[in-house]
Amino acid sequence: MGNKHGCYCLPCVKPPQRRKGGGKTSSTNHHSSSHIHQSLAFHPHAVQEEDALDISPDLPHIGDREYFEEGDPTVQPASGTIFLTKSEIEDARRHRKSNHVVDQRQKPTTVRRSNTCSSIYVDDSSISQPNLKTTIKCVSLAVYYHIKNRTMSRAMEIFDEKKYPLTKSTVSDDYNHHNPDHKQIYKFIRMLFNAAQLTSECAIVMLVYLERLLINAEIDIMPGNWKRIVLGAILLSSKVWDDQAVWNVDYCQILRDLTVEDMNEMERQFLEILDFNINVPSSVYAKYYFDLRVLADAYELSIPAEPLSRQRAKKLEAFSKDMESNSSSAINAKSLRRAQSDMILSVFPKFDAAIIS
Repeated sequence: MGNKHGCYCLPCVKPPQRRKGGGKTSSTNHHSSSHIHQSLAFHPHAVQEEDALDISPDLPHIGDREYFEEGDPTVQPASGTIFLTKSEIEDARRHRKSNHVVDQRQKPTTVRRSNTCSSIYVDDSSISQPNLKTTIKCVSLAVYYHIKNRTMSRAMEIFDEKKYPLTKSTVSDDYNHHNPDHKQIYKFIRMLFNAAQLTSECAIVMLVYLERLLINAEIDIMPGNWKRIVLGAILLSSKVWDDQAVWNVDYCQILRDLTVEDMNEMERQFLEILDFNINVPSSVYAKYYFDLRVLADAYELSIPAEPLSRQRAKKLEAFSKDMESNSSSAINAKSLRRAQSDMILSVFPKFDAAIIS
């Protein structure tokens, strides 16, 4: 697997057979078949038969296809995320445990009392609506450990901040030798999200695209390219996720020294490296969300908690009943034996409605 950012010029090079999969983006809404036909319009004698290029009038839209790349965590739910393997969470847990033991030794023994109030506290983060600040902190920490624990220093020119600087300030010669800290990465990502008014879901999708880029292009995120890689991933995720996407010119208003031509070229090469696979399955999204929560727990990145309101409790109860109804329908559809039904009913017992005082 190598860099996938070359252009194919008919009739010299035949387009490769791509992996199955895809997605959609506001910057590339064309069908693959129409793109090939447009190329053939400029080369009337390039191909005599459509079979030579496997052109089919019923070619599915890229958003209707699926990718299956073995071992790629950005498309396979069963594969572990890269950032979690590099995040040193075991060391963080051991360090936190040792500090907890020391604190317990220093504190006097007190009698623990049970909480008799009726308030229930839940954290302000869910898979459908993650907490924005905590999610950006976790994503920044994931990018930090990607940079810190890289095994090689492979790069691409389009993401090099020396050749394509984000500001007019002079870039030092040792710009690629000093790793940024977590706060610096968080400040950069937070600035883009605040200025563009992006949602927390975009941060998770951005991390998926970032790791997919590193895998497909076989490059490493380093001190000299992390800002442009993060910017390209945010640009793409905002267009895919948000209904009202942020235009490239809008990012040029945030980073005033950037040009629209530079943003367009970076987006084009980013998409070609991804093989236009911008589809993020719900199972992959869920995996990244929960792995980020594991990261937050290991490094004690607190998720705000708030009392469970009556309205939210009703929503949770309605959701639970809906899930119970779906489970019962699935059991009836499979026509299980009575013994199996009894076993399932014991796993999913019926609960009385909770009363929130």
